[in-house]
Amino acid sequence: MKAVFLDAETLRDLDLSGLEQAFSSLTIFDKTTQKDIAPRIQNADVVIVNKVKLDATLLKASQIKLICIVATGTNNVDLEAAKQCGIAVFNCQAYGVTSVVQHAFSLILALHTNLIQYQQSVEAGDWQKSDQFCLLNYPISELAGKTLGVVGYGSLGQGVAQIAKAFGMQVLIASRDESDYRKNRLPLAQLLPQVDVLTLHCPLTPATQNLIDEQALNLMKPSAFLVNVARGGIVDEQALANALKSGVIAGAATDVLIEEPPKNGNPLLDSSVPNLIVTPHSAWGSKEARQRIVEQTIENVNVFLSGEQGERRVV
Repeated sequence: MKAVFLDAETLRDLDLSGLEQAFSSLTIFDKTTQKDIAPRIQNADVVIVNKVKLDATLLKASQIKLICIVATGTNNVDLEAAKQCGIAVFNCQAYGVTSVVQHAFSLILALHTNLIQYQQSVEAGDWQKSDQFCLLNYPISELAGKTLGVVGYGSLGQGVAQIAKAFGMQVLIASRDESDYRKNRLPLAQLLPQVDVLTLHCPLTPATQNLIDEQALNLMKPSAFLVNVARGGIVDEQALANALKSGVIAGAATDVLIEEPPKNGNPLLDSSVPNLIVTPHSAWGSKEARQRIVEQTIENVNVFLSGEQGERRVV
């Protein structure tokens, strides 16, 4: 089968030899603009994509038999059109759990130790000018005895909770919705006033859009921290910026924004917002996690060729 990889830039430093061997031919492009999609997929049996959008018009005009998404999210592919065209769609799942959990907890630690501020103080020469052997200009707090609130208790939420317990933290889990009466789950409005750290690991859906808004932030302790390694849009970005400026909560860290990359500005990129760490959607990006994406994609191709349904088949 002939295959084309439309946007391989984030995987280029990896071993792609196994992927290349899975096809009679594989053409790899680092990037593909919208106008270049049609000619590049014209003679392909298999299309591999990360974020390139494949709409109904493109799919109906193609001879594609299989689409492999090198990500978990499928919103860039018109799944209904693919189904109508008899195109199988596979995605990757749980490849970045270890990487994302590690990143989330690094943000939690950085907030509690004021790591960024202390590094900046050293760079500014404050330590060199000190008349003491140490600098204690910023508050440092221990995790032991604190309470972690988890929204989204899948593999990611569970992973962060496991590490939190190792640090001596208590863990509270948010209910999925008003109909979730499972034991040891709390409605969000009851959970928020109790937590010292709120960490988000739920998908972005209509139900979770702006889940953490001004009202939710006002329910949190003034000493609490918010960490979002889930999706932009779950947190009302302007409300968070306002809450940090006014001291409604003590600090926050986010690996995601509504627009990525944020080319049109963002309230959370305002340098006047205090005690905020923003990382560029890099939590998933360990080399090991990205190599797992490649291996899962090879598995998906083999499953398709074998005629099996496959756990990662979407349509």
